[in-house]
Amino acid sequence: MSEKHGFDAGAGALRASGSGPLHVGVIMDGNGRWAAARGLPRVEGHRRGLEALRRTVRAAGDLGLRYLTVYSFSRENWTRPPKEISELMGLLKYFIRNDLRTLQEAGVRVRVIGERDNLKPDIVALLEEAEARTRGNDKLDLIVAFNYGARQEIVEAARALARDAAAGLLRPQDIDEAAFGRRLQTAATPDPDLIIRTSGEMRLSNFLLWQSAYSELVFLPIYWPDFDRQALQSAIDAFHARERRFGGVGPAFVDQIDPVRVEQVKSAS
Repeated sequence: MSEKHGFDAGAGALRASGSGPLHVGVIMDGNGRWAAARGLPRVEGHRRGLEALRRTVRAAGDLGLRYLTVYSFSRENWTRPPKEISELMGLLKYFIRNDLRTLQEAGVRVRVIGERDNLKPDIVALLEEAEARTRGNDKLDLIVAFNYGARQEIVEAARALARDAAAGLLRPQDIDEAAFGRRLQTAATPDPDLIIRTSGEMRLSNFLLWQSAYSELVFLPIYWPDFDRQALQSAIDAFHARERRFGGVGPAFVDQIDPVRVEQVKSAS
C-alpha cells in the first residue's frame, strides 16, 4: 500500500504471526471534556476527535490489525442538545465525503452497525455508499458503530430467534451461543480481543456487550482527541502482557493442579 496513507510494508506481519489482537474495539470518549479543558466549543473537540480517528485507522493498518470497531454514536447520544447532534451529523458527512477515497486506496472496508430506521435518508445514503464503495477491500475492516446500542442488538437477535421458532424453523432446544451470535449485527466479525476506552472512564457504555465477554479491557487516562499510534501501541502492549485463559487455567499453572483434589471437589459438588 502507498506510504502516504501511513501503511508500511510490514503491516500484515503481526496478523500473520498471530501474536497480536486480531480485532480491537475503541470507545472514543472525551471530545467534549478535551475542548472544555482548553476553553474551546465542544464541536472543536469533535473535529479533533475526527483527526484522532484518521490517525487510528492508519495506525491499525501499520500494526496489522484486521478489524477495528469504533463507537462513533450511541443510541443514548440522541439526548444531547440538538445543535451538538447536528454538528456530529455534519462531521459524519464530512468524513465520508472527504476520507472515503483515502480509505478505498488503503484497502479499508467500511461496515456500519446500528439501527438505521430512524436516520435521515441522506445519512442512510452516505452510510450505504461507504459500504458499497469499499466492499471489495480486505486489508482492514473499519466497523463503525453508529446509532448503536448493544442491549438493543441483543433484543433484536432474541426477537429473530423467537420468530424462527414460532414459524417452526428452529426448535428452542437448538438455540445456543452460536445460533444467537449469528443473529447479531457482528455475525461476520470475530469477537474483539481488546477493547480500549479513552478519557479514564471504566465502563463499556452499552458497547458490544455480548461480543466482549472475553475481551481484554484497557482504560486510558487521555481524551480521545489526544489518541494516536503510540496510545494504540501502548494498549496493545498491555494486551500482550496479559494471559488470556477464557475461564480455564493458564499453562504456567497446569503442573500445579492436583488431579486427585479436582475429583474430590467434583464429588463434593
